[in-house]
Amino acid sequence: MTQATSPKAYCVLYNPLSSTGTGEQKANILKTMLKNSRVEFKSLLDIPDKREFLQKLDPDITPIITGGDGTLSHFVNQLDGENPTRDIYYYPSGTGNDFLNDIGRSKDTEPFLLNPYIINLPKIHFNGETYTFINGVGYGIDGYVCEEGDRVRKKTGKPINYTAAALKGLLYAYKRTKATVTVDGQTYTFNNVWMTPTMLGRFFGGGMMCAPAQDRMNPEGTVSLMVMRCASKLRTLLLFPSIFKGNHIKATKVVSMYKGHHIHVRFDRPTALQIDGEVFSGVSEYTVTTAYAEQNTAQEKNDSIPASI
Repeated sequence: MTQATSPKAYCVLYNPLSSTGTGEQKANILKTMLKNSRVEFKSLLDIPDKREFLQKLDPDITPIITGGDGTLSHFVNQLDGENPTRDIYYYPSGTGNDFLNDIGRSKDTEPFLLNPYIINLPKIHFNGETYTFINGVGYGIDGYVCEEGDRVRKKTGKPINYTAAALKGLLYAYKRTKATVTVDGQTYTFNNVWMTPTMLGRFFGGGMMCAPAQDRMNPEGTVSLMVMRCASKLRTLLLFPSIFKGNHIKATKVVSMYKGHHIHVRFDRPTALQIDGEVFSGVSEYTVTTAYAEQNTAQEKNDSIPASI
């Protein structure tokens, strides 16, 4: 007599705050997708230490993370910079889903293996803090728009119209800066700067193709820096919509693109910074380092230690 095979077991880790508070409801779709399996659901908000939870989770149970870009960003940051040692799957249930767009998957995708996308992620350093990011960091008017979005949500409880906020910033609310950027040791200075995002993926802001040539899986492990500067508000206003298709990079007189492993950006005044959509106010400068740069720095430190006699 053939012994029956035990059904697969999954632990769905959902963010109830994702997708404007419908995260649990959307996670429940997995009950149908995994109907022939054993499935348990657990809120990510009830797990204070995600790394420890994964370490202690039964090896026969496969974890599935569900949520949007913000959920993924918070999750990878709570791994303390470590690459996962077990298979982790992802089921998208957010609103913006820039990560999903970047890897060429749609919202109706089945859960897929997340591990290849969350190993050796770049880090951003600012104000004495360090974060990992999965899509990109925005600095300038994109940070301002996210900051304005947070302000409106706290005041009204309603989502913001990001296009309207961007127009408000372009027309009068956001003040341009002077920026000094350094990419792998090469320094450049720009006036009338609107934004200087550094990208691991191509998309930010819910579908804007900020860095169309960026490949998060590129073998060199580089990230892309985009500098947009322009003295004319009207020209900037006309150029801004082209970011959705990635056509802004054709305007080479006002848009510059760089690739590198170690990127430093300094503004002449503090402004808002966003990391995968999470806002930090009053930031004057930031540094991004890739895994390659981190490894080289560690090797340099080891090489500088004198050998014992």
